[in-house]
Amino acid sequence: CRALGIGPSHELVVVHVGAGNEFRRWPEASFAEVATALAAGSPNRRIILTTGSAQAPRAEAVRRLAIGLGMDPGAVAVACDLDLGELRGLVSRARLFLGGDSGPAHVASTTATPMVVLFGPTTAAVWGPWRDGRTSTETVDAGELPCRPCDQRVCEPGDFRCLRGIGADMVMAAAARAMEKGRASGVEPV
Repeated sequence: CRALGIGPSHELVVVHVGAGNEFRRWPEASFAEVATALAAGSPNRRIILTTGSAQAPRAEAVRRLAIGLGMDPGAVAVACDLDLGELRGLVSRARLFLGGDSGPAHVASTTATPMVVLFGPTTAAVWGPWRDGRTSTETVDAGELPCRPCDQRVCEPGDFRCLRGIGADMVMAAAARAMEKGRASGVEPV
C-alpha cells in the first residue's frame, strides 16, 4: 500500500473505473466528479482507482480529470493489474467500493465493505452481486428504458443513455447511503 501513498490511518475508497465491454463503461468525467466529491468528504480519505492493465490509460484519465476538478493529487492513486487476492484485500480495507457491473464488483461482494454498483445495459435483479442482507449494497441505474436490458452488441439509440443517464449526484447519494449503512451496522474495514 505504500506504493499507493496510503498508510494505516487513511480511509480508503476503491473506485473501479474499468470494464472490458464499452457498454458497461460509465464516463470518465462522471467517475472523476464522484471521486473528487468523495475525497472532499474527509481530509484523510484516499481514492484508489483500479482497473486492468488494458485500461490503465482510462484510470489515469480519471485521475487527471479529478485533479483538474480540484482534488489533491496526493488523495488519488491508480492501481492497475491487481490480482484477485490483492483486489479483494484492498477492497476489504476500504470504507466503500464503487464500480460498474463487472467482475471486480463480484470480488468486492465477497467482503463486508459497503458497495455502490452501477448498472447500464444490465439489471441488478439479474446480474447484481449476491450478498447477505447485513452488508450494505446500493445499486444505481438510469431507470426504465425501452432498450434496457440489451444484448450489449449494438446500442440501438447509439447514445449509451443507460450509462449517461446515471448522474454523479445519484451515485454520490448512493455512496452516502452505503457508507452510513456500513457505519450503522458496525462493519469496519480490516
